[in-house]
This record gives sequence, C-alpha cells and structure tokens, in this order.
Amino acid sequence: MARTSANPIISDLRDRIQHLEGAAARRKSVLPFGVTKIDAHLPGGGLAYGAVHEFAGGGVGAVDGAAAAVFVAGIAARTAGKVVWCLTRPDLFAPGLAQVGLHPDRVIYVEAIREEYVLEAFEEALRFGGLAAVVAEVVRLPMVASRRLQLAAENSGTIGLIIRRWRRQTEAGDFGHPTAATTRWRISVLPSEPLPVPGLGRARWLAELIRVKAGESANFEIGACDAKGRISLFSDIRDGSAETRRSLDTG
Repeated sequence: MARTSANPIISDLRDRIQHLEGAAARRKSVLPFGVTKIDAHLPGGGLAYGAVHEFAGGGVGAVDGAAAAVFVAGIAARTAGKVVWCLTRPDLFAPGLAQVGLHPDRVIYVEAIREEYVLEAFEEALRFGGLAAVVAEVVRLPMVASRRLQLAAENSGTIGLIIRRWRRQTEAGDFGHPTAATTRWRISVLPSEPLPVPGLGRARWLAELIRVKAGESANFEIGACDAKGRISLFSDIRDGSAETRRSLDTG
C-alpha cells in the first residue's frame, strides 16, 4: 500500500523535474541576428529566449522611437508563431511592420488605457508560454517590474521585447536607470545608404548594445531590417562581403 500511495507523488516530482529541465533548455536557446560580429557579443550567439530585452530610440528620434520599434518588429518577424504587441498609443503603423516581415495576421494587439495595464498584459502574455514573442511599449520600467517580467519570461521560455517610448524629451533620461533586462539597446537613425544616382538608399541605423549580461557593450552601424526582418553590418553591405550575401539569402 505504501508503495502504491507513493506513486502519485513520484509521478508529480518527475513532471516537475521535466518541466524545470524543459525551462532550462528553453533558456539556453537564442535567436541569432545572423551577423557574426553582432552575435559574437551576445552570450550563446543571439538574443536569449526566456528573457526580456529592452530597446529605445536615440538621437533626435529618442521620443518617437520609430527606429527602435522597427528594429523590434524585425526581431519578432524572425520568430515563428503569434506575436502579442501591448501599447497605450494607437499609432502603430501595421503596414510598416509588414515591410520588415511582421505581417498583420501574426500580430495580436492589446491596447490599454494606462501603462500599468500594458505591463500587466505583457506579463500575462509572457506567462502564457505559447507565443513566439511579446512586445510592450512603455515610458517607464521600474526595476521591480522588470525583475518580475524577467522571471515570467524565464518560466515560459518566451522572448520579451520592451520598447521605451517617451512623450517628452525630458522623460528619455529614465533610460539611464538600471533594469533587469538581459540586453539593452539604443537605436539611432543615420543618413541613408549613399547611391551612385539620385534616390533613396537603404536606411541605416546605429545599434548600441549598451548592456548585456555576461557580455560586453558594443556599437554597430547596420542596414535597416529587410523584408524578412534581417539586418546586416553596413560595412558588409558596402563591401558586398560573402557573409552579407549569405545573411540576405538565408533565414
């Protein structure tokens, strides 16, 4: 009898161990950019799943954060499955996201009237665990809230992407405060790629990896996301290197 009554307990323990082992395996998986010089600065060779990553606009675009939003959309586009995007301002341009590979049929928009509700929806979506990525647009990200979000991502294995959007330039200073995000990025717009003839060249960004756990910060001059959400080092685009051609032809 004692052995029979212990079976459910053993079974429950096995299930818990398998769950923990599965979560550990998910935490080790990454989403690479496909650019060696960038991935080399990220532990595991890419953006970690089961983690929260933070992005903000830089330079004159610090307030609207459009470049940061497109950069994040490109990352989400390279995942597989549904993406939840939480926001308070109904000004997200869906066709612009589609141009970098994040098509409307993949995105579930959650619009909230207060930023606190955005963070709540973001956390719930992270905990759900069945999504490709979860995105949130917020002004402030307190340390306590960021730790809770990081734990939610770790438990589910989902990648969380936070865009810091400020209404006024004075609010941009809040990005200097520490958070628990695994990586923190600042995306600034640079002059577009020069062409031999009059016209609009490919957009360029300065991607600043300003913090990464177990890694070093770095700056990258990159070509903006293509139609599949992929980026390339601008020096590689200009030189036409083999690595750039491979990154454009695969993934």
